Amino acid sequence: MPSLMVDFIISLDGYAAGDGWPGFWGLEGPEYLGWLEDQAHHEHKALMGATTYRLMSGFAESGEGLSGLTSMPKVVFSSTLEAPLSWANTELVDGDPVEAVRDMKQDASGPPMHTLGSLTLCRSLLEAGLVDRFRVVVFPVITGVTGKERIFDGYPDVALELVEHRTFDGRLQLLEYVPTVLDGPPDAGDQT
Repeated sequence: MPSLMVDFIISLDGYAAGDGWPGFWGLEGPEYLGWLEDQAHHEHKALMGATTYRLMSGFAESGEGLSGLTSMPKVVFSSTLEAPLSWANTELVDGDPVEAVRDMKQDASGPPMHTLGSLTLCRSLLEAGLVDRFRVVVFPVITGVTGKERIFDGYPDVALELVEHRTFDGRLQLLEYVPTVLDGPPDAGDQT
């Protein structure tokens, strides 16, 4: 069964971006960029929503170094886009993303799947219990005034078991977890 990883980059205070900040908050370094390029060459299928598709396909069309992502299979979940999509190797799914991903996970011959951005899609897949791994790269900035797209708003309670961690360029923290969606806070038991 193919695994599904939710993949985010975040500020320390949990934002996906900040008004006026450059991509990666201007803190990407050679070690992190090399790791990203290496990840693009691992076989997997990228899952995204329409907003992320529009952004990333625009970068690819302008030649901004997304050749690894362009060559990999991608699935876009959208009721607003129309086929055929212009970005190579991209399939459009206009139905329920949860059901579509559930079906993809049943295909034993399918590659692992990773999300790309797409906050609402990721939240839906996590709530449905379809996410096997949850990975974040934390950038050492707090964007309290300029931050936009709070990643975890609307999420259920989730317990996270750390299974991998790494530091890039002496400042970026990769944290990879196995998530367990909770019905509420765990029972603290009788603590005397």
